[in-house]
Amino acid sequence: MLQKFDERNRDLLININGKLIHRDTAGVSPFDSVVQGGDAVWEGLRVYEGRIFRLLEHLDRLRSSALALAFQEIPSHQEITDEIRKTLAANQMRDGVHIRLTLTRGEKITSGMDPRLNVAGPTLIVLAEHKSPVYDKTGVRLMTSAMRRSTPDVLDPNIHHNNLLNSILAKIQANLAGVDDALMLDSQGFVAETNATHVFLVVGGVVLTPRTVACPEGITREVVLELCRELGVPHEVRDISTTEVYRADEMFCTGTMGELAPVVEVDGRQIGQATLGETTRRLSEAFSELTAREGTIVVDG
Repeated sequence: MLQKFDERNRDLLININGKLIHRDTAGVSPFDSVVQGGDAVWEGLRVYEGRIFRLLEHLDRLRSSALALAFQEIPSHQEITDEIRKTLAANQMRDGVHIRLTLTRGEKITSGMDPRLNVAGPTLIVLAEHKSPVYDKTGVRLMTSAMRRSTPDVLDPNIHHNNLLNSILAKIQANLAGVDDALMLDSQGFVAETNATHVFLVVGGVVLTPRTVACPEGITREVVLELCRELGVPHEVRDISTTEVYRADEMFCTGTMGELAPVVEVDGRQIGQATLGETTRRLSEAFSELTAREGTIVVDG
């Protein structure tokens, strides 16, 4: 699960506010809001054969999150798409690419928390890398973290913000436990997500996934639910306990970074047959077929 350096990324050009800069010299001002307090929103995008899958949905979520944080300026979808195209062209990329899109509130006149200190903004960062799906499709191992995912009374998870410390702390626990990722619960002890992905169970042929109370409205999550409807797979969105996780027939995680990947172990307990289950396989194949034919064209030819 530990990502490794890809030599093709050694001379990446990073797009910061429309300016292309070599990765070794790329920089954001120390007065930028993302440096001062993680005051930024982000999206992960994946490029398939010159097309970005569900680009509009990702840009809608980026804008929604920025509005929730009261950003004074938000680039249009077209402006952001143009910068994405510029970045991919400069790096000669068209497939097997992951894009980290970040929009910060911008630069402050002096260090501090108050958004009124922001006099220049926003800052748009387009970071495109050669990167295949990162999760092991033979099976992911999880442990339940002591770190809880926040609910709307603390910080609404539907704001896709850059303050990821609770997820990072959960990931540290997973690393120390020698597993791939951490399963995170909400304040009531129900399953929320992992430190980086949404989760699904399959119980008696029914696909289950948590409500978006302590996890964001995932783009890939919604695609899986759409596929369930199209394929006639029974599914429910509801609270899920760890007991249900332990006795599930199948479990899988979803996300733009890793697509769909089976979970074979949680807290040392084997999940189902500890292999790719039939329902997970069926949904994974349908997802691959969908990404092969849909998407916004961002690379010509």
